[in-house]
Amino acid sequence: MSADSRGPAPTRTGTGLILPVLGASQFLMTLDSSVMNVSMASVAADLDTTITGIQTAITLYTLVMATLMITGGKIGTILGRRQTFALGLIVYAIGSTTTALAPNLPVLLVGWSFLEGVGAALIMPAIVALVAANFPAERRPAAYGLIAAAGAMAVAAGPLIGGAVTTFASWRYVFAGEAAIVAAILLVLRRIADVPPQRVRLDLLGSALSVLGLGLVVFGVLRSSEWGWVLPRPGTTVLLGLSPVFWLILGGLLVTYAFLRWETHLSQTDGRPLLDVTLLRNRQLTGGLTMFLAQFMIQAGVFFAVPLFLSVVLELSALDTGIRLLPLSAALLVAAAGIPKMWPHASPRLVVRIGLGAMLVGIVILAAGMDPGANAGVVAIPMLLMGIGLGALASQLGAITVSAVPDDKSPEVGGLQNTATNLGASLGTALIGSVLIATLGTSVLAGIEGNPAVPASVQAQATTELSGGVPFLSDTQLRAALDQASVPAATTDAVVEVNAQARLDALRVAFALAALLTAGALLASGRIPRLPASA
Repeated sequence: MSADSRGPAPTRTGTGLILPVLGASQFLMTLDSSVMNVSMASVAADLDTTITGIQTAITLYTLVMATLMITGGKIGTILGRRQTFALGLIVYAIGSTTTALAPNLPVLLVGWSFLEGVGAALIMPAIVALVAANFPAERRPAAYGLIAAAGAMAVAAGPLIGGAVTTFASWRYVFAGEAAIVAAILLVLRRIADVPPQRVRLDLLGSALSVLGLGLVVFGVLRSSEWGWVLPRPGTTVLLGLSPVFWLILGGLLVTYAFLRWETHLSQTDGRPLLDVTLLRNRQLTGGLTMFLAQFMIQAGVFFAVPLFLSVVLELSALDTGIRLLPLSAALLVAAAGIPKMWPHASPRLVVRIGLGAMLVGIVILAAGMDPGANAGVVAIPMLLMGIGLGALASQLGAITVSAVPDDKSPEVGGLQNTATNLGASLGTALIGSVLIATLGTSVLAGIEGNPAVPASVQAQATTELSGGVPFLSDTQLRAALDQASVPAATTDAVVEVNAQARLDALRVAFALAALLTAGALLASGRIPRLPASA
């Protein structure tokens, strides 16, 4: 049994400070996955990169967290939870500072995607154990609920915070502010009771296999728009006649299978596995984890596509983009807090299905609304429905996974839950973003080649230069680039019109894919229990 599961620890004086500290940490870790979505265009312009580059940064941040979350929890067992928590905060602060000062995309990837991701992977598993160490058993469910609420608040408030700071100052101040908050948390950290370290050995092979397996799959999905899923795109390296994406995903799945077999071997030989694979045979637990994975895939994909429509297609400011997402934020918080209070004995399966149904309707409305006359108002009702749906899921899934196992397994369940959510966010951003960019490229090339207003010489040049991918540009950005290239006005107008239609086609396909993922999650919801945990 782990040290953080030996029963209730004595509650220290000053516990009123503990939840704000742990809640603020959870808020920060979650904030980074949503705060920059509304500012993607500004960040891309500031760093002289593309939307695809910012998509890569967002994806890799959640991927680093997902691949290292279980390892981070084990490191906490070895070093002690509070010491690991502090170490994670320091790494995270270094990453935030690096990001705030980043002059280009590679430095941004180091600071945001890698360092902040590593810091979060150390912090988030420690939060679960530190709640157990500082609160008696009867107060822990409420404490865990407040921690989860802090994460939900970050998802809801992120777009507005990012939009306001980007509009009135610079996106860089978001990350500078995170570093300042981390410094304040470190000053009061000693008032939190620790969980003593244990003499256990880290499963290095298991850690390496889990990181490599999940990393290969997500990286393959991320590169699919440029390299092609199975058949290689022009200019792509060919491996045995197939795209590298196929081999990356296949290799990742095989490595993940090897990881599970290795963990099973350690469990059967009294070793020290990184993951207790018997947990994966628990129907209720795997059902909850599957819903977490699906929720965050859908959420991340929609959060990636909707801000692109608002900030690039409609050219709204980052603040106006954040304001347009407020219905989602408000509905999410109301549903997450209100459903357990108003219907405490509701069937979890029914609530989850209603939530997924609301999300599905909202996404279908978004897909149908992507036409040339669309304005910002088209996202209002869908965002409200998405918020209700996400809030409904948030009100149930945490209790479903935690109640599926004995209390002494809750830290491991916390690690699996964090892995599922961050893996879902990585896959959602990578998959929806890649399909969107690939559709954009196909639509632009088809539109240019079939447009008689575009001279044959321009068509031939576009086919050559854009075969490797088309950037997601606003009309203003595209006109500026064409004017700089001395393209005639009539040709410029034709290309801009083609690009405008292609952007809407790409968004429509992206939302259609999100709708299919949501329908798939509905079909997989049968593992969610009918009766609440308290029944």
